[in-house]
Amino acid sequence: MAPRDFSTRLARRASRSGIFLSDELIAGLTAYYELLSRWNRKINLTSLENPDEAIDRLLLEPVIAARHFREPNLRVMDVGSGGGSPSIPMKLAAPAIQLTMVEAKARKSAFLREAIRHLSLPDAVVETSRYEELLARPELHEAFGVVSLRAVRVESRALVTLQAFLEPGGAVFLFRGPSGPEIPANLMPPLEWAGTHPLVEALQSRLTVLIKRPLGIDVPRGTSLVQSGG
Repeated sequence: MAPRDFSTRLARRASRSGIFLSDELIAGLTAYYELLSRWNRKINLTSLENPDEAIDRLLLEPVIAARHFREPNLRVMDVGSGGGSPSIPMKLAAPAIQLTMVEAKARKSAFLREAIRHLSLPDAVVETSRYEELLARPELHEAFGVVSLRAVRVESRALVTLQAFLEPGGAVFLFRGPSGPEIPANLMPPLEWAGTHPLVEALQSRLTVLIKRPLGIDVPRGTSLVQSGG
């Protein structure tokens, strides 16, 4: 698909989801998708079989989720970044964030580094590692305002590990489909459910936000320290 045709299709899909994309953001998302498509022919990064579904899931979901950042220059850790979604579209939508992408597989990490170079993304780095191994680095403890990941189901053990990277008041962003409970099972302190927000209606996808409760502060269930999308 020619870039101009893809840009038109992207803008049309965004309009169907009720969001406006600037020309600059459309250009960045188009360049990212083109790079992803080229690399996907060599290594399996993600499914692109259905273009409209790929646009909705890989590009529009992260752009909508970025509206829930509580401030523009958050430090964001994306876990299991793979083909770069949701991390890279979130960075394109909120360019002031400081992005750390965590990917254990070397070939996928190579793609992420090429995407950073190709798209000229500032304040973006790749850690070729399992996220559990990063616990050995004290400078990463409580260093991030958001930890994001795509997850059908997340075990409580994984959440306990991930919250260690969050600053007090920080949030876990769980990108989820239509299935599964609204609140993750076996959720334990210091994480609390703060809300579940719709993403793309065509996919019935959702963003579940978990807040790391600051010590000495009660955060009532359903109350978010993360900015609501507008």
